[in-house]
Amino acid sequence: MSSSTKSSLGDGKLPVFVSPTVLYFYSNDQSSHKQKLIVYNPYNYAVKFKVLCNAPQKYSVMNSEGTIGPQCRVDVFIRHQDISINHEGVKDKFRVHLIEVGLKRIIGTRDFIAVLLPSKRISSDSENQFHSLPPGHRRDAAVGSATNTRTDAANERQVPGMLIAVTAILCIIALMLPLEGDIVSKIPEYLHLTVNQKLIAAYILGLATVLILHL
Repeated sequence: MSSSTKSSLGDGKLPVFVSPTVLYFYSNDQSSHKQKLIVYNPYNYAVKFKVLCNAPQKYSVMNSEGTIGPQCRVDVFIRHQDISINHEGVKDKFRVHLIEVGLKRIIGTRDFIAVLLPSKRISSDSENQFHSLPPGHRRDAAVGSATNTRTDAANERQVPGMLIAVTAILCIIALMLPLEGDIVSKIPEYLHLTVNQKLIAAYILGLATVLILHL
């Protein structure tokens, strides 16, 4: 273990990687009432984790604590148990603690939020306010312009989405590559990554995941 890693363990500021950083539940979509949180361990040693919440009566958490092996991940399933209009828009806070194996010392923390929304469907009320024009009104040019605008906007969203997806795939591949100095591997040595490189890949993967969810 490097001196920098030992220092991080000592001051309790070890980076914690989770994805996503926001959990969205929708009142009108029962399939969304159970969400998956991924907790990553890009380090070359095992760590323990524990998931806490400021509103535990509203949620049921499977695998709320346990151990994550070196360079592994664990899936934590969170179910919203109190779907109610009174809770829509309320942001609840979750916290992930990383704990040193064999000890009770917290070596890192990460917060994320969960929010209940009424619906994930975009309202079409504004579109329903438009009606056909009577004969004689020349609006062909305006209609064509609106169509082109919608097409351009769709293209602008599609291109960044593809780039973000490719970035996420590359980060996953990087996390699966062996660590530098690992001699028990058939992968060429120049593809062996350092711990810092894997940390950067995990961080970028988390950001990419959040961006993909918001596209």
